[in-house]
Amino acid sequence: MARLAVVLFNLGGPDRPEAVQPFLFNLFSDPAIIGLPQPLRWLVARLISARRAPVARKIYDHLGGGSPLLANTELQARALEAALGGEAKVFIGMRYWRPFASETAAAVKAFAPDRVVLLPLYPQYSTTTTGSSLDDWRRAAKAVGLKAPTAALCCYPTERGFVSALAEAIHPALAAARVHGAPRLLLTAHGLPKKIVAAGDPSQVQIEATAAALIAALDIADLDWTVCYQSRVGPLEWIGPATDEEVRRAGRDKVPVVVAPIAFVSEHSETLVELDIEYRHLAESAGVPDYRRVPTVDAAAAFIAGLAALVRHAAAAPAGRCVAEDDTRFCPDDPRGARCRFATPVGVA
Repeated sequence: MARLAVVLFNLGGPDRPEAVQPFLFNLFSDPAIIGLPQPLRWLVARLISARRAPVARKIYDHLGGGSPLLANTELQARALEAALGGEAKVFIGMRYWRPFASETAAAVKAFAPDRVVLLPLYPQYSTTTTGSSLDDWRRAAKAVGLKAPTAALCCYPTERGFVSALAEAIHPALAAARVHGAPRLLLTAHGLPKKIVAAGDPSQVQIEATAAALIAALDIADLDWTVCYQSRVGPLEWIGPATDEEVRRAGRDKVPVVVAPIAFVSEHSETLVELDIEYRHLAESAGVPDYRRVPTVDAAAAFIAGLAALVRHAAAAPAGRCVAEDDTRFCPDDPRGARCRFATPVGVA
């Protein structure tokens, strides 16, 4: 049987307080995040990371000093490995903290696979997440001389297992919230500056596709719901509506709130602190009668089964390609071209 290497990509997170500032520097040094030329980008990254580090450390203090993202991704990797069976081995490559793509590419080369499948743990494609990770992988694979035929998943916003796992987690939260009135479901995702979306980034379109598929799967008549976006930073104008503003609106309307992350698939600071602590306090102060947060899909059986199906789909695709969940193109029609890697080379053919 062919030896298959699967690489799970995620953002990464600092594993200790001392790692917070270098993690932030790596983040803001990424040209997909701050599109300034060098050395200006390097200087800006140093400035922002130094200023934000004290605030970020306080956030990670709530989590014991470091991010749980790597440990959670390890659980997903082992579950996916078991679902794939055979000679499949699942590796993890983080973008801004260890294990970096360079370390992972060396480990994959040592495994000597017959085939490599790249699987970002971002269901919706963005230039700032999936695009950046795939670019980083290309550089790392080339540097270590990894020549195994490679294919990648660019996006899977409506994949059946992913949507099913979300719906399964949301139903009981809505049922519990109904004790306090007709609940409002907030489907939250990480936001982006409007200028990135205007330049052709398809993430907002894909997040809306996830939401539509999820609402269809929930099949609840007259459900009050909306898509919203969290984690705004900096002076730029971001896409909306903002999740915190939607929480305040629910307080004015005196309706219970169920918040469900539909872009994060693992628990980390933006769910465990921003949603569970900061927005819960906001809901209490805004007069929301009941606030409930739905957990991320993590290693839910339906989600892992969906990932396994995606891997098999990509493994059967021509080497060097980036494919979507069922070869559907989830990018907006933009005369400048949505900056998605769909059907473009990602590795060795």
